[in-house]
Amino acid sequence: MIFDRYILRHFIPVFFVAAGMFVLLFLLVDLFMNMVPYLDNFATMNQILLVSFYYIPKSFTFALPVSLLFAVAYTLGDLYARNELTTVIASGVPFWRLTAVFMVIGFFMSIFAFFFEDNVVIPTYKIKNTMTRTLKGQQIQENNSDIVIKTHGGNRVYSVDFYDYENLVLNGVSVIEKDDNGNFLLQIRAPSARWFEGHWVFSNAVIYSWQDGTITVNTLIPSDKYDEDPELFKRGAVNPAELSAKDAAALADDLQEAGLPYTAALADVYHRYSFSTVSFIVVILSISLGSHFRKNILMMSLLVSILSAVLFYVVEMVTMMMGRLGYLSPFLGAWLPVFLFVILGVVLVRYAKT
Repeated sequence: MIFDRYILRHFIPVFFVAAGMFVLLFLLVDLFMNMVPYLDNFATMNQILLVSFYYIPKSFTFALPVSLLFAVAYTLGDLYARNELTTVIASGVPFWRLTAVFMVIGFFMSIFAFFFEDNVVIPTYKIKNTMTRTLKGQQIQENNSDIVIKTHGGNRVYSVDFYDYENLVLNGVSVIEKDDNGNFLLQIRAPSARWFEGHWVFSNAVIYSWQDGTITVNTLIPSDKYDEDPELFKRGAVNPAELSAKDAAALADDLQEAGLPYTAALADVYHRYSFSTVSFIVVILSISLGSHFRKNILMMSLLVSILSAVLFYVVEMVTMMMGRLGYLSPFLGAWLPVFLFVILGVVLVRYAKT
């Protein structure tokens, strides 16, 4: 439709300008927060610029929803202020048809956001974090926490609260062993285990074993069978934020299969998918809000964009925390803000000024 192309000619320049503005804002915030440590450790300008370069993809993911909301609200407000949309609506064209182009944009932007995060943002953000620590003179800790390791084809599972890599000590260690059919055989719990002469020596360990249909509890007899390489535990310290969606889901499955706490990891997996829908949600919100601006369009669009984004992120932060802690299911923790804001957007569109 000709009017769709006309709307896009107004929308696209505003969107790219807004995206550039918000990306620059996020880059400057990160730069100013780290500038003093950079200079204290004699970082060069080229190094600082390179760190900022690797932060651009992550900044764009933050800027995308806000930029969409601003661009749609500003475009509609501008067209309303000049009575162009009013004229078209008065001629019999439904409001939903006029704004359908924005719905399509929001839908495809949500798909783009998911794959962009998975394939571009995660690897570049990992590099950025490593470079930031180096330029700030922070020693990258070899000590790792919340580690899960599966060995012997998955039949032996280690869960470690904290790994002291320098002293080769596992703290808060639990070992689960299963047979080839996945049936439980035994579990070892110990405050710590130290690497000694090629194997792990558990201190004050208790072993729970399944015998004749009952659980028996005994003191662990010292053995040299637990000889997993200490390097495995170093590599096992995984930050879910630096994993692709597929790998993050595999991590959650491993934790669940091992009978270990997995709700936080599962909530993060659902969040990967729910967060990508934010672009579509903000388009619905901006369609309903854009028709209210006939004066001070630029300022009002910017204000509404920021306030709406802050409100969504606050609600999301609360529900995600509840999902990770088990007060909500992981699915609801990730998707509840999406459902709430979709309903809010639909209601606002229903009563939007046309």
